[in-house]
Amino acid sequence: GGKCTRSWKTVMPGILLGDVFPNFEAETTIGKIQFHEFLGNSWGILFSHPRDFTPVCTTELARAAKLHDEFKKRDVKMIALSIDSVEDHRKWSEDIMSFNQDKTCCPVPFPIIADGKRELSVLLGMLDPDERDKDGMPLTARCVFVVGPDKRLKLSILYPATTGRNFDEILRVIDSLQLTATKKVATPVDWQPGQEVMVIPSLSDEEANKLFPAGYTLKEVSSGKKYIRYTKP
Repeated sequence: GGKCTRSWKTVMPGILLGDVFPNFEAETTIGKIQFHEFLGNSWGILFSHPRDFTPVCTTELARAAKLHDEFKKRDVKMIALSIDSVEDHRKWSEDIMSFNQDKTCCPVPFPIIADGKRELSVLLGMLDPDERDKDGMPLTARCVFVVGPDKRLKLSILYPATTGRNFDEILRVIDSLQLTATKKVATPVDWQPGQEVMVIPSLSDEEANKLFPAGYTLKEVSSGKKYIRYTKP
């Protein structure tokens, strides 16, 4: 047992920003899927969970289910992952929706991947070395992957099993990713949609004036360097 457990920590390749996300095949609560086909031309978010029928995971999936329309509005397809079986996922879905006090008895409005052999968890570097099941096998950490329509990884966030995620923050970063994918801007600290954005440093003032006819505002700093430029999105 010990030898097998140690090997999990050595085979965690993970995936880097800008990499093409693996076109994996998986069993889910809506049947077998190919990830790229599932996404189509949409954005996608994959979020992993340590285990079914656990308290923090249930609160997270309940929140994700409530925000399903917000993700749909942004053309983001949602999919979750846990190491338990499809059958367990379906039973757990009932708890998730009842936690939301949803009386419709609808299933969770997005598929959940069954990764019982942890093959996908290993491929994507999602295992938490500190959290183990009763057999000493590592559980999945709380990973978030946002994938663009080009099937490349745009964002990854990794939380330990003991810390629940902030789905309002996940929506905020998706708004930033979608805005900055089409405009030569960056979003500053604590940015919210509709607020001013920053002109990217690689644009000269001349280029910025052409791209942003409404102009931009220069923030003076003690160095005298003119690199903090705000504009309307």
